[in-house]
Amino acid sequence: MTSSVAGKCWHCGSELSVHEYGRETICLKCGKPTRVCRNCRWYDPAFTNQCREPQAEKVQDKTRANYCDFFEPTADLKGAGEAAGGDQRQAAEDLFK
Repeated sequence: MTSSVAGKCWHCGSELSVHEYGRETICLKCGKPTRVCRNCRWYDPAFTNQCREPQAEKVQDKTRANYCDFFEPTADLKGAGEAAGGDQRQAAEDLFK
């Protein structure tokens, strides 16, 4: 039985199967928890509580495992893109030089 890739680890980017998103499951590559807000398709730093799901309860630490009923794995690593945001800012600043 093969498991297909359901998403990526929020911390190291390694591919995770649907079975690797349990409440106490950790990424085998980096040891970080996998069922966290930063690994969820609803996570968005631009929204209130950093979540696009309005019914979700507030979670303080987005990198700790939680029991959110709305959790859905994602391969879109928004948290990893924060570093790329610096590149976008630099490009914008370069426009005005």
